Order: sequence, then structure tokens, then C-alpha cells
Amino acid sequence: MEQTLGLIKPDAIAAGHAGKIIDHILKAGFQIRGLKMIHLSRTQAEAFYAVHRERPFFADLVEFMTSGPVIAFVLQKENAVTAYRELMGATDPAKAAPNTLRALYGQNIERNAVHGSDSVENAQREISFFFTQAELIPAQSLTLSVA
Repeated sequence: MEQTLGLIKPDAIAAGHAGKIIDHILKAGFQIRGLKMIHLSRTQAEAFYAVHRERPFFADLVEFMTSGPVIAFVLQKENAVTAYRELMGATDPAKAAPNTLRALYGQNIERNAVHGSDSVENAQREISFFFTQAELIPAQSLTLSVA
């Protein structure tokens, strides 16, 4: 089973969509191995998005990601990275397929509700950014599901 990191961004939390997003993820067959709410500091946001440091949108991205709390979670499923990226939809909600998280809950390309790892390697790095191994529930202990 593969794991990936997901974030519910400040815009979706402020709009009251966090529960609906988590419900959507569970209905798509993912198991949640870890879950926490955190308000990123500027230093944390800059470190997490360091790969974008030279891009023109970096400062705005850091500002946005520190504007309110985020919910970080570790998802597990067969081909979790690809499956979650498909569930999220295109970065621009206007171009996202119907019923994807970004089409349903995103506002625009900058405020697009959710983040997900883009590769297995980045998933491992991103998971360890937000979670220690002790904070992750062993797969055999998972019972969180949706009715």
C-alpha cells in the first residue's frame, strides 16, 4: 500500500469545507493514517514550498499558506499518490474535472482548497515534514471509515 500527504488549505477551512473534503476522501476508499491541524509559521511554509522559491508566486503562496490553519493528513491506498491527485483535480479549479475536490471546493488557481504530493519520493519527504512515525496509526489499526 502506498502513502501520500494531503493538505486542506486555509481557504477551504475558512469556507467550512474541511469535513466535506475528508468525507469525499474516505468515500474514495482512502484510509487516513494520520491527521492534524496546524497553523504554519512563515519559516515552515517557506521550507515546505522551498522547491518553488525562485518562482514568481512563492511569496504569495507563503502568505496564503500562513493566513490560517491547514489540516495535514497521511492517506493510504493502492497507488495513493496518483489516486489522490486524480481526486484533487487540476490545479486550476476552472479546469478541474467535475466532482474533484478542486472543482467542488476551490476558488481559483491560487486558492484551490487542497494539496497533494506529486510523487512517491515527495510524499515520503512531505509526510516526514508534518508527521513523526509515532504519529502515524499502523495500518492494521485503521477503523476510520464513512458509512
